[in-house]
Order: sequence, then structure tokens, then C-alpha cells
Amino acid sequence: MAGLLEYKCPNCGGHIKFDTAAQSFKCEFCDSVFTQEQLASQKTEAEAKAQNEKSPDVSAAEAEQYGWTTESNGTLGEMSVYSCQSCGAQITTDVNTVASKCPYCDSPVIMTGKVSGLNKPNCVIPFKLDGKQAGNALKSFCRKKVFLPSKFITEHKISEMKGVYVPFWIFDADVNANLEFEATRVRRWSDKDYNYTETSYYNVTRGGTIGYAGIPVDASKSMPDDYMDGIEPFDYNDMKAFDPAFLAGFMADKYDVESSEAFPRAEKRIKNSTEAAFARTVKGYDSVVPRSSFIKPYNSTYKYAMLPVWLLNAAYEGKKYLYAVNGQTGRVSGTLPVDKKKIALMFAGITAGITAILQYFVFR
Repeated sequence: MAGLLEYKCPNCGGHIKFDTAAQSFKCEFCDSVFTQEQLASQKTEAEAKAQNEKSPDVSAAEAEQYGWTTESNGTLGEMSVYSCQSCGAQITTDVNTVASKCPYCDSPVIMTGKVSGLNKPNCVIPFKLDGKQAGNALKSFCRKKVFLPSKFITEHKISEMKGVYVPFWIFDADVNANLEFEATRVRRWSDKDYNYTETSYYNVTRGGTIGYAGIPVDASKSMPDDYMDGIEPFDYNDMKAFDPAFLAGFMADKYDVESSEAFPRAEKRIKNSTEAAFARTVKGYDSVVPRSSFIKPYNSTYKYAMLPVWLLNAAYEGKKYLYAVNGQTGRVSGTLPVDKKKIALMFAGITAGITAILQYFVFR
């Protein structure tokens, strides 16, 4: 069984977490601040200890109670079992969980074996927003929505809020492209008898290469893809080499979508962006319509990254709504309730306006 890593303050023994405001590592009890280098020794000791740990003995009765099957490597079916170093309680997690909290003493824990070797991320963007700032980002997002029920902002309740490092594959690729467009030019003129329109059709081709860098695709099956797409972009200027210390105090999952499974999503975005980029080079025509395209990525590479996301569950009038907030920029994605009366009033206003215009022209 892989071990747990808990960062402890050498001054008071309290838990060390990553502080979003200070962008540093801080003890939540005595406010002592530490560098990554100072925490590195605790990580090394935890890794050494993990090599000597054995899997906990789980009784057949326990396995049957929860519907799990015991395995020799310390996992129960789709679950993993650990012992909290602070209180000794048993922590049971999903096999993809990288960072969590002890449900008994609330100690932040990191599963070292899931962020080492082939599972080690290349990079991480640390959280910049805390939970309060994420909640404020949602409120700001709501204020801009015309058809949102007026009471939603004041009456919705955040039932759950958690900061999660979501696994992403970040792709770079070069592209060979050959595209064909149908373009038109329209000429109009008149004489004393007729109005004329002449439409000329052209076959326009474009070819070349284009490069893409930093295309993110979430690598977790539990995360809604449209939500993760909706909170882009991330600012890669804040990206750092991965260190498990950044996970302290947050939740995190390892990837369960392989890079080969994720690349088709990146490839689709590459195709759409390439078509749009080459179409913008076709100028001087009245219309341009794509007819065919051959777009082939090559030299593709990828990085495994942990990116910060706040997940908020809001309850309103008996329904639950999920929101994702970019933990770096505050960009929000999610579905809001709709006030049907506001929509009805809008269409009534449009209809009244159209009727007034028609009456003006008919009865003028």
C-alpha cells in the first residue's frame, strides 16, 4: 500500500496547507510560513516510510458490508485504504483520489504513490482563489444573467464547496493543412429598364502549417467536460513544476482518462481553429464557404498537469445546481435556473414592438 503524506509544522505540530492569499505554505495554527525546500524533507521521509508499509488487514465481514472485494495490494475493489498518521483512523478513498482529508480529524492527506513514478504530474497551477472568493465569483456571474430569478442570488444556499486539483492533459501539436473554399463576388448595376446582379464563383485553396501550444483536456471521467471547457483559459505563466505540497488542504484526483483517449478532443479543437485561421486569410470576397479540408497534426506532445477548480453545489427551491469556478481566474461555468415570467415578458415586449411597427406602416 502506498503511504500517506501529511505536512506537519515543526514548530507546533499543526497542519501545513497551501495558502492561496500568500501563495506560500502556512501552518493553520501558528501561522508559520515555509518554503518548498523546507517541506521537501517531510516528503522524502514519507516516501521512505511508504516503501516499508504493508496493506491493512480488512476482514471479510467488512468487505461484505460495503460490497468490496479484498485484494493483496491494499485496495478494495474500486477503493483504497490508508491509516491516518494523526489519529490512526482508517481512511477509505476512491482509487483515483490523490489528496483528501481524514473524515475523523480533518487532517489533509496526500496519497504519495499516486503522484510518483508514471503517475507524477509534470506541472501544477496553484490555487489563487479561496472558497470565499469562489463564492463571490459565482455571485458576480449571476448578476450578469438577465433571465435569472431575482431571488436566486439572495436565497440560493451553497451546500458544498471544495477546491479540487483536476487532472488535465495539455497538448502541443504542429499541423499540416490543405483547405478548399468556395468564394463569391457579387456585382450589381442598373440601367433604365432593369436591375442586374452578377455572381462570380471562385475556387480558393489554402495550404500551410500552423502550431498549437497548451491545449487543455480534462483527464477525469467524473468532471463534466463542458464545465471544464467553460472555465478556460488558464494562465500558464503561473505554472510550476509539480510538488505534492501544493495539494495540501485541497482535494485531488489522478487521471482516469488516458492521453490517447483525450487527444481526439484536442484534435477536434485543432481542426476547428485551423479552419477558422485559414478562412480568415481568404479576403476580398463577399462570401466564403469551406468545401473540404485535410488537417493532419504531427509532432504532438503532452504534459500531465494539475489545474485548480472550485466545485460549488447550490440548492434553490428544492433543486441542486453544480458550478465550476476556475481557481486561478474566477471564471465560472454552470447551469442557472430561468425565470419563465421574465422570458414571457420579453417576448411580449418584442411582439408588442413588432405589432406597433406594422400598424405604423399599415395605417400610415
